[in-house]
Amino acid sequence: MHNSTSVATNSKRLLVGKINGLFGVRGWVKIFSHTHPRKNILSYQPWSIQVGGQWHTLAISNAQEQSKTIVAKIKGFDNRQQARMMLGTNIYVDRSQLPKLNKGEYYWQDLINLKVVNQLGIVLGTVKNLVYTGANHVLVVQGEKEHWVPYIAPFLCEVDIEKQQILVDWDKDF
Repeated sequence: MHNSTSVATNSKRLLVGKINGLFGVRGWVKIFSHTHPRKNILSYQPWSIQVGGQWHTLAISNAQEQSKTIVAKIKGFDNRQQARMMLGTNIYVDRSQLPKLNKGEYYWQDLINLKVVNQLGIVLGTVKNLVYTGANHVLVVQGEKEHWVPYIAPFLCEVDIEKQQILVDWDKDF
């Protein structure tokens, strides 16, 4: 499983981050990256944003890791006031920009909204998110209650993208 993104918006564009702060006075912005590792967001360019229902391409003139965040300079935004207009804007890339995966590997967005069923045939819910706990990845499954199912064997039995289903060894009461 690869965490290139956490949310799919449609089959073409994928959410990879968000402009969440200002950096300096010359139009640089801070980027919250959904990619893992976080600097991978710099590998996927150009970035797209949606403003007023219209898609626009952002041209990045410079970007880098800065301490524990990513900072970027967007062409045409040369001061703090211009950059402030971009705060809260989600960053997307085209799915075609992502590397092809080997059989049995999935991007996180491919797992979002899949039905999760245990070995007794009980539907636990659907995948709402994935979280990295430091030890392993966890499926956040929302049904009648929320289940946090480790995305590792022996708990993960099978991912079937065509059936839109994940089979797990997990008790409905956990």
